[in-house]
Amino acid sequence: MSQKLEGKRVAFLFTDGVEQVELQEPLEAIRRAGADTSLVSLKSGEVQAFNHLTPADRIEVDLTAAEVDAGEFDALVLPGGVANPDQLRESPAAVRFVKGFFDQDKPVGVICHGPWTLIEAGVVGGRTLTSWPSLKTDLENAGATWVDEEVHVDGKLVSSRKPDDIPSFSQAVVEAISNAN
Repeated sequence: MSQKLEGKRVAFLFTDGVEQVELQEPLEAIRRAGADTSLVSLKSGEVQAFNHLTPADRIEVDLTAAEVDAGEFDALVLPGGVANPDQLRESPAAVRFVKGFFDQDKPVGVICHGPWTLIEAGVVGGRTLTSWPSLKTDLENAGATWVDEEVHVDGKLVSSRKPDDIPSFSQAVVEAISNAN
């Protein structure tokens, strides 16, 4: 087991409707690399994950967005799923938490529909990123440049499109966290 991220704390922010594979696989990769991870959501207790439109596992939350601050973590990962980021972007606590990582110039990994929360946080202007294709117009309207790539790295922002991209996404996120100051 690699200890590339030993001593690093990584938050995963998600809520009901999260695409399970986009949470579980990067989470496992970051844990294998030695990081301490926290599962952060809008509410305490359990969150309902999905496999596309089919309910999957219920996932126990460690902390709520209202309880945390970006200063407590070294990096953030935002998994997708359609309902997940749509709810996160309506939460002032979640948006504040996300914005804090950009204000502190910390690594952020985002996949699929996850960039909706970044748009709400006002952090995509002038950046280049990828996402699920249906977010292209939303991202461009928010001032970003959208690219159709498996993984795109813009500074400390790592973005990816879909579950098929997860192996490359996870590797790029681990590298971004490892290389961060």
